[in-house]
Amino acid sequence: MTRIASGIWGAAVVFTLTCFSANAPAESSEKVPVMDGGAGPCALEMTVNGPDGKPVYDATVKVHIAYGFAGIRKLDLQAGTNSNGKVKFKGLPSRVSRPPLDFQATKGDMQGTITYDPETECQATYEVTLAQAKPPAGSNQQ
Repeated sequence: MTRIASGIWGAAVVFTLTCFSANAPAESSEKVPVMDGGAGPCALEMTVNGPDGKPVYDATVKVHIAYGFAGIRKLDLQAGTNSNGKVKFKGLPSRVSRPPLDFQATKGDMQGTITYDPETECQATYEVTLAQAKPPAGSNQQ
């Protein structure tokens, strides 16, 4: 009889835990993609949002970095966002040739840009909201 009672008690505990965990807010344990430039101590973490304010999955973020004496060293970094719209660039140089750096985020025909100066803010977190891309100047659209 005690074996049946303990089996019922165990089933009740499992049922209760299942109910509470189903109602608990989902924790996002997805890893943030990290692009390591290997050129310095600075880092930038970005969140890319769409026009509706929701995170954008698989947006492409690019940056061109010229650093060192006379800007002779160059880095072209590119990474995609996770399902939470996040991406991190680390190993960025603290001094660049022509600050600030322009991080360009794109997804389909939407784009957004943030400017980041590692000399004034070495460890930074930014959000960018994508908007409809403007046609190039001088193009004729009908």
